[in-house]
Formats: sequence, structure tokens, C-alpha cells
Amino acid sequence: MLTTGEVARICHVAPRTVSKWFDTGQLTGYRIPGSRDRRIPREQLLQFMRMHGMPLKELEGNVIRVLVVDPDSAALAVAKSLSAQGRYEVRSATNDFEAGMRAEEFRPHVVLVSVVAEGVDSAQILRNLRANQDLASTKVVSVGGALTRGQKGALLREGFDAVLCKPFTPADLTAVIEQATDIFG
Repeated sequence: MLTTGEVARICHVAPRTVSKWFDTGQLTGYRIPGSRDRRIPREQLLQFMRMHGMPLKELEGNVIRVLVVDPDSAALAVAKSLSAQGRYEVRSATNDFEAGMRAEEFRPHVVLVSVVAEGVDSAQILRNLRANQDLASTKVVSVGGALTRGQKGALLREGFDAVLCKPFTPADLTAVIEQATDIFG
């Protein structure tokens, strides 16, 4: 939750401007009971900034948080190689339950989820992320083996933001992550 002062600093405007956005319904949040203070959920601010073409660097910092949900250590190794670049913070989960716990605590920008791994229900992970208001704008990338064009299309229609086929290089992974999120764009 952010205060109007924090939102003003992030958006480079006066706190009164943020209050006006809030009062006119352009920026949603809530008032503290018994107070005139307002609180804006981070995800609401992110949506507002995207809708108005505002740069997101102040809100997100310079690091993209990536959660890898795949018990395959090779996929995780490629993702972890991104951490060395300093632009990515990578965490991992090996099953659905662990993925939910990590997503809640880590608040990833992008989740890379295996569609072929045992113990990982990628469709359920996607539904859970979309149902959680705080994580609904998280980009979800399906990671699979050799997928046909039809299978890729089905995954995109299911709601995944992108599809990545194994084997992939760090450059392939970087391209998919940066296309899925506009933090640096």
C-alpha cells in the first residue's frame, strides 16, 4: 500500500494531484477509517501508470523479479544466469503450493511456469495468479518442450502472456521476459 505522498514522488507530481486522481475515481484505493488519509494498492498504481503511459522505473526500480516454477534444474540454471546481469532477481518453486507461497511473498513481475513438469499444474497457477488482485498484473510465461504452433496458440488463448520452448538460451529468456513486461520500456 502506498500513501499519496509516495505516489506523488513516484509519478513526479504534487500530493494534491494524487488526491484529485483518487477523489475523481481515476486512481482507486481506500481511505483509512477515521482519517482523511488515502492508501493506493501498488497494483492499482501500476495499472494507472500503464494506462496513462507513465514510466514505470520509479515504481519498479531497476530489477525484474522472476519466479521460475519448474523442477527441471536446467531451466532454473538458465534463469539464474540472468541474476548475474543485475537486472533480474530470480526465485524458484518446484510445485503448485510452493509457487503460491513464493508468489505471495516475492511479488514477481514475471512467472515462468512449466507446462510439462510433474507436480506443476500450470493452468491452476495461472488461474490463482489472475484471481489474486495483488498479483493479477503479473506476467505469466508458459515454458514447455517442443510445442506445435497450435499448442502455443492454445496456451496464449488460455491466458498465458507468452510461450517459451525448451531448450532456450539466456538471450531467448531475456527477450521473452522483456517482451512480457514493459518495466524497462
